[in-house]
Amino acid sequence: MDKNYHVFSDGQIERRDDTLRVVTDDGDKKHIPIEHAEAVYLHGQIDFNTRFVSFLNDEGVAAHVFGWKDYYAGSVMPEKGQTSGRTVVAQVSAYEDSDHRLRIAREFVAGSIHNMRSNVSYYHNRGRDLRQALDALEDAAGRVGDTDDVSELMGVEATARKAYYGTFSTILPDKYPFTGRRFDPPTDEVNSVVSFGNSLVYANCVSAIRATALDPSVSYLHEPGERRYSLSLDIADLFKPVIADRVMFRLFNRQQLSESDFRSEVGACLLSESGRKTYTREFEKTLEETVDHPRLDRKVSYQYLLRLEAYKLKKHLLADEPYEAFRRWW
Repeated sequence: MDKNYHVFSDGQIERRDDTLRVVTDDGDKKHIPIEHAEAVYLHGQIDFNTRFVSFLNDEGVAAHVFGWKDYYAGSVMPEKGQTSGRTVVAQVSAYEDSDHRLRIAREFVAGSIHNMRSNVSYYHNRGRDLRQALDALEDAAGRVGDTDDVSELMGVEATARKAYYGTFSTILPDKYPFTGRRFDPPTDEVNSVVSFGNSLVYANCVSAIRATALDPSVSYLHEPGERRYSLSLDIADLFKPVIADRVMFRLFNRQQLSESDFRSEVGACLLSESGRKTYTREFEKTLEETVDHPRLDRKVSYQYLLRLEAYKLKKHLLADEPYEAFRRWW
């Protein structure tokens, strides 16, 4: 699996012969080995031109852009890739069939709750008293199959997520209080890391979907809308607890993030450049970690699990294979 490359510096990114070169505002020059790139993530104030976009397209590499408040701002996606009218027709047909859409959406929520509960169980078994949250998540999981429409299902998911977020103050060190999810803008250190991590998972899901012939704007749990890849939101919900949140718990509990890794700006608490680098480094290490896959009978990386999820959904839509959303098994 190719690697992701993150650019945090302000400056310009350009094609240089058969590779990419970043020229910072300070005059430093850094090269990105494009032949080994899955995607390039632009976090700083970076200028680029059409030669850069054309080169990425020729190499089949995406660029994901992050703006102020560490939010995902958009992607420059290569034209090359999998395309299939048959797949898109099947995808839209499943969305328009309310029963079919609900079945798929239920799987997304059931998998998401399972993975949230996996995190809570981990810390409960290590001395935190999180029984109340575990019971609430189990109750929510039991209600998923009884929902009659997607809006009701979203309510169940919201209830589960509230119980899950309620455990953060117990899991994390006391010096980082967390009273609830705030994201527009994030108001404290924990919310800023959650927002940044979620954005990275979302962007990685955009790349994973692009590797299939699925249309990233046709979704089942989240309502398709303008200017967003809502299918990436569906799939990202499965992996936020397993990747983004576990990275956050690890960094805070090991004191690898400190006050200097955050900055206050216009009523927001945001990661500083050093904080984003620390989080991203651990995030990418996690994506490269491998686990034994019980069905494939081989080791696969977390990053490959994202792509595998998109392929599973595609097989369900085209071959009517049962779709079972990702559930952490190890």
